[in-house]
Amino acid sequence: MTAGRLAVRRGVPAAALACALLTACGGGEAAPETAPSAPAGVGTVTTASDGVQEVTLQTQDDYVFTPAEFTVEPGRVRLTVDNVAEELTHNFRFTPDTGPASIAEEIDLLAPGQRETIEFDVTATGDYPFECSFHIRLGQVGTMTVTGG
Repeated sequence: MTAGRLAVRRGVPAAALACALLTACGGGEAAPETAPSAPAGVGTVTTASDGVQEVTLQTQDDYVFTPAEFTVEPGRVRLTVDNVAEELTHNFRFTPDTGPASIAEEIDLLAPGQRETIEFDVTATGDYPFECSFHIRLGQVGTMTVTGG
């Protein structure tokens, strides 16, 4: 027998039961959801004093890259991946055979708390998908877009 039927059988009006259930479950209006924001500087592409474009991505225990998308111009790129996870180990690679050109540089293993930087050149414009190959089936993917020229 369901709780509602039991309550009606015992003489508890349905409206009172609904009110009690809403109150017990927090009731009222749901708090507005806010998108998690990246820490200052994460995902922002800057140009270093040596002229190299720099960007930092984070990965954590939720199987995502923060941010999952960023844009650079053709040229040299210095990409840092900071694993702020407490439990998960990740890696970073450009998805083989998917972009306008191959980028061989990758981060093989990034334990919790580790950060590593790779540098590479891009000349062909377009989208370059990247991934954590350990967690690709869980959706840990992203895209670097190269524009301009």
